[in-house]
Amino acid sequence: MSSDHFSPLAEQYASFRPSYPDELFNWLASVAPQCKFAWDCGAGSGQATAALAARFTQVLGTDISAAQLASAPVLSNVEYRVTPAETSGLPDHSADLITVAQALHWFDLPQFYDEVRRVLKPQGVIAVWGYNRLIIGHPELQRIIDHFYEDTIGIYWPAERIHVENDYLHLPFPFSRLFAPRFSLHKEWSREHLLGYLRSWSAVGRFQAANGFDPVDALEKEIKLYWPQKKSYWIEWPLFMHAGKVD
Repeated sequence: MSSDHFSPLAEQYASFRPSYPDELFNWLASVAPQCKFAWDCGAGSGQATAALAARFTQVLGTDISAAQLASAPVLSNVEYRVTPAETSGLPDHSADLITVAQALHWFDLPQFYDEVRRVLKPQGVIAVWGYNRLIIGHPELQRIIDHFYEDTIGIYWPAERIHVENDYLHLPFPFSRLFAPRFSLHKEWSREHLLGYLRSWSAVGRFQAANGFDPVDALEKEIKLYWPQKKSYWIEWPLFMHAGKVD
């Protein structure tokens, strides 16, 4: 079954996680057989769900975290459902597109893939993607953030995180693959927004639960030495994607 590491961080996640580029969703709409119905699985607070709703007639966003879905945008053509990835409750062969954004590594993959085969229409598309560490255009800030990621909170990352580090290359993907373009997230962020994003990391939440204090507080003092309050920096997250159709 899917794992829930983000309910305690739902507000941070909704406020500070970066949104995905429009080009990604335009491409998904172009490869789906129709744009009638999309299922966004592991929807969280709806970053991908809302973008799909602008391109598909109806969208279902599912997640095991009611707290996350409560932070998702309310849209007339979107239904949200608290349910595991492996049991959508959808009719057979009803979805043109199934998406999983930054969540596949939490799923029971054999059961989820059985559900994908059941729910997708003929020629329907499944697309899963994620992003790894951020890249910031300041060498000293990059060093500080990488040290925080690896050393300060490194032991608090869930074991499944290794699959994100490996771009899902070691996870099974038993579908006829589609060539997917390369996409990246790009944001111009203030110092405060970056710190909010770091507080949305599951490892930060686990560190805080184990130790009783927020590790980002100490990190903030380091970052302030190199990042004036009114300064913004461009930040990039290269995306990886696996897309395919049922054989």
